Amino acid sequence: MGIYGALSSAVTGLRAQAHALENISGNIANSQTTGYKRIETDFLDLIPDAPIKRQVPGAVLAQSRGTNDIQGDIKTVSNETFIALNSNGFFVVEPKVGQSDGNSVFAGTNFYTRRGDFEIDKDGMLVNGAGYYLKGLPIDTTTGNISGSVPEVIKLSNAFLPAQETNRIAYQANLPQLPKTTSYNPTVYNSELINASKYAGYGAGSAPASLSGGALTGTDTANPAVFAVGDTLSMNVNGTAVTFEFTNGGAAGTGRQAIDVVTGAPDVASVLASMQTALRSAGGPAAADAVIDINAGNLRINLGTDYHAKFTITGGTGAGDTIGQLGLAASTTSSNPTRDTITTIAASNDALFKSNSVAGGAITVYASNGAPANVQMRWAKTDSAAAGGTDTWSLFYMSDSAATGSSPMWTSTGTTYRFGPDGSLEAPGVASADINNLVINGVAIGKVELKHDTNGVSQFADVNGTVNVSTLNQNGYGAGEFVSVAINDSGRVVATYSNGERIDMAQVVTAQFNAINQLKRLDGGVFSASSESGEAILDLSGEGILGGALEASNTDISDEFTKLIVTQQAYAAGTRIVTAADKMLQEALNMIR
Repeated sequence: MGIYGALSSAVTGLRAQAHALENISGNIANSQTTGYKRIETDFLDLIPDAPIKRQVPGAVLAQSRGTNDIQGDIKTVSNETFIALNSNGFFVVEPKVGQSDGNSVFAGTNFYTRRGDFEIDKDGMLVNGAGYYLKGLPIDTTTGNISGSVPEVIKLSNAFLPAQETNRIAYQANLPQLPKTTSYNPTVYNSELINASKYAGYGAGSAPASLSGGALTGTDTANPAVFAVGDTLSMNVNGTAVTFEFTNGGAAGTGRQAIDVVTGAPDVASVLASMQTALRSAGGPAAADAVIDINAGNLRINLGTDYHAKFTITGGTGAGDTIGQLGLAASTTSSNPTRDTITTIAASNDALFKSNSVAGGAITVYASNGAPANVQMRWAKTDSAAAGGTDTWSLFYMSDSAATGSSPMWTSTGTTYRFGPDGSLEAPGVASADINNLVINGVAIGKVELKHDTNGVSQFADVNGTVNVSTLNQNGYGAGEFVSVAINDSGRVVATYSNGERIDMAQVVTAQFNAINQLKRLDGGVFSASSESGEAILDLSGEGILGGALEASNTDISDEFTKLIVTQQAYAAGTRIVTAADKMLQEALNMIR
C-alpha cells in the first residue's frame, strides 16, 4: 500500500474525526434539552490482510454509540404533571397525526422517551414539549384498580365528580378494660357498666340471679321446724363466700355469720331477714342489695339490683338438715342473671347515656345524593369479667340529634363485642358489622359495613379509660368540581376536586428494553424499538417514576469540550499526514525528471 495506503488511512481518519465532531456538536447543542441522551463516538480500526510481519494499522471507521443507560441529573419542579424516571425505563408516548370531526387522530405506534415535561392540552391529554402524548392504562374510579392491558393515550375529564354513597366505614379502635365514664366511681361496684334497668323501656327485661326454695310459713317458729342449731349454710356470690351458722344466742365459729334462731323464738321470716342483713354485709359488692325472704309462701333468694353476678348455696355441717328444710338441694346454683339488650336510647336518657359511655369518634358519611351526615359514636360496656360475666361492649351512634322525650336519639349497631382475658375478641371475632339502615338526622345512608378487619377492635388496659381510635375513614364523598391534576411517585394520574377528593384516573406505563442502547433515535427525544433492541417490556407498577421532577440532559459540557480539543488536534494531525504523503508523492514524481 505504501504512500497511497497512508494517504487513504489519513482520509478515513479525517472522516472519523469529522463524525466525532458532529456528535460533540450535537451533544453541546442539546446540553439543555430535557431528557436528552448524548451520543458517544467509537472508533473501529480496519486492518488489511497481510503477513504478520507486514501488517499495518490500516484505516479507521467512526461509529455512534448511545448512552441511554446513563441517567441525567433529576431536578424538582413546581409543575405537578412533570415526571422523571429514576430507572432505565422509558415513558410510552404516541404522536398525533391530525384531527377528525374535532377528535384527535393518533398514529397507533408506540414510541419511547425520557422527556417528562407533560402538560394538559385543550383536549385533556398529557403532551410533552416535543408534541408526544403520554400513554397509560385507565383506572376504575370505584375500585381503584387498573382496567385494561393495552396502553392508550391518557385523556382526563374535567367533568363534575358525582357523589358516592358511603357503604363502608373502616373503623379500628382499642377499648379500655375499665372505661372511666363520668359515672365511674372506683368505690361503687359496676359503676363503669351501663344498667339497662335504668333506661326507659328496658326495666322489665333485666333480672338478677335467683333461687326459689320450698314452701315456708313466716309465722312458724324458727327452731326446730326449719333451722337447726349448730347447722351451717354457705353462699358464694361472685367469688365471695359467706357461711351462716345457726346458733342459740351464742357466737359463731371464726369467719362465720351467727344467726340466732332461738332467742325470742324468732319466726322464719325474721331469721331470713337476719340472713339477708348478714349477706349484704359480708357477701361483697354483688350482694349489696341481695334479697332473702318469703315470697308467695316460698323461699326467695336473689341478688336484688345486680344483674351480672351468680351465686351458689351449699349445705354445711351440723345435725340438722337446714338446706333441705328450705327446699333446696345440697348444692344449688342460681339462675343466670339477665339484662335487656338496649337497642335505642331515648332523648330523655341522653345525659344518663353519655355518663355511662365513652366517646368512640365521629365521621362524616354521604347519602347517594351527596348529602353529608355526621356519625357520632359511643361505646358502652354492658358486662365485665369482674362482675362474674364476660367483658362485653355495645356500639351506639347518634341517629337523631333533635329527638325529644321518648323518641330515640341514639341507636345500637346491633353487634355485641365480647372479649377474652387476653384483650382480643372471642372467637370467631368481629371482622365487620353491618348497619342495615343507617339514618342520621333524617338523611338516609342505607346499608353500611363497619369494617374492623382481624383484631381491629381490642380491649387492652388504658390508664385514661378512653377509646383510642386508630383507623376511622369511609369511602363516600359529596359531588365536586375538577380543580387540578398531578402525577404521583407511583405513576398514578390523580385528579383533585373541590370536595377534597383525589381520584386516581390512570396509571402511567413505562417500558424496559434488553438492549437499551440499540434503540433507534428519532426527532423530539423519542426512540423506537429496533431488531437489535428487542421488543418493549411494559411495566405497570409505576416503579421509578418521580412526580414533580424532570431529568436533565446527560451531556457534560466540560467533558465535551475536552473531547472537542482532542478531536480538533487529531483532525489537524490527520491533515499533516495528507500533506506529508503529498510531498512524498511529488518527490517520487520528480525522480523521472
